[in-house]
Amino acid sequence: MLLKYLELGKIVSTHGVRGELRVQHWCDSPDFFKSFKTVYLGKNGSEPMTVLGARPHGNIMLLTLDGIDDLDKANTLRGKTIYVRREDAPLEEGHYFIAELIGCKVVDADDTTREYGVVRDVLNTGASDIWQIKDKEGREYLLPSVPGIVEKVEVENDIAYVRPIKGIFDEGEEIRED
Repeated sequence: MLLKYLELGKIVSTHGVRGELRVQHWCDSPDFFKSFKTVYLGKNGSEPMTVLGARPHGNIMLLTLDGIDDLDKANTLRGKTIYVRREDAPLEEGHYFIAELIGCKVVDADDTTREYGVVRDVLNTGASDIWQIKDKEGREYLLPSVPGIVEKVEVENDIAYVRPIKGIFDEGEEIRED
């Protein structure tokens, strides 16, 4: 599902006494984070804030917002989530945001009448993302998001087409002890 606003990160603390914010970012790179001129403190686009500066600092980002120029003002923003407009975050063809993948129906690429379930979460293992899929009976499956298994994703239509390897959605064989 295409979202109007995406979560960019969470303000976890302050930095210094001039209102700079420490942000735990939820994006792939600091460069992506730094590309935004406006962020929002409300998930529906409320409270727009102009970005004066953003820079990486270890594993967090330091963010300076217009109007937040002292420690007291900065402290009022602790714990808030920062959002960006989806239209301000373009992606290359064939790419998608994880937040938009959540809730997509997972179907067989060769037989679209065969539904495997819905993407409930995405786990990042380093080598590849792993989709956590839940079927209508409440069973959960883990599907590696790699070429050859994930054929196509249409987040605008809430659907992902997959060719799973044997054993991912099949019931496992019963193990006998002799």
